[in-house]
Amino acid sequence: VQLQASGGGLVQAGGSLRLSCTIPPHTGDWYAVAWFRQAPGKERQKVATIIWNDNVYYEAFVKGRFTVSSENAKTTVLLQLNNLEPEDTAVYYCARKDRIGDQYGYWGQGTLVTVSS
Repeated sequence: VQLQASGGGLVQAGGSLRLSCTIPPHTGDWYAVAWFRQAPGKERQKVATIIWNDNVYYEAFVKGRFTVSSENAKTTVLLQLNNLEPEDTAVYYCARKDRIGDQYGYWGQGTLVTVSS
């Protein structure tokens, strides 16, 4: 199952972007979809998670600036990025797992977010 992440780009500090993760239809139900990011020279970190029942979780550094949601019968997962900071510059990836105890086994190719100061 190949996820498709899109929506990245160049934005000034304080700006907004909306990232989209497309999940192929007819691939069964997912348990959770998460957004991760990896900045140059840094380890990958989780950003936000949405569970199948629409419960959402955010890492502390998000500080209320990002919102994760799903639409289109859960074939699209969005990550709204507001009040972006230069430190948010990274490649953003979406990933899926199908059971609660699984690792995130299905990934998208990543979309680059660049925030200028």
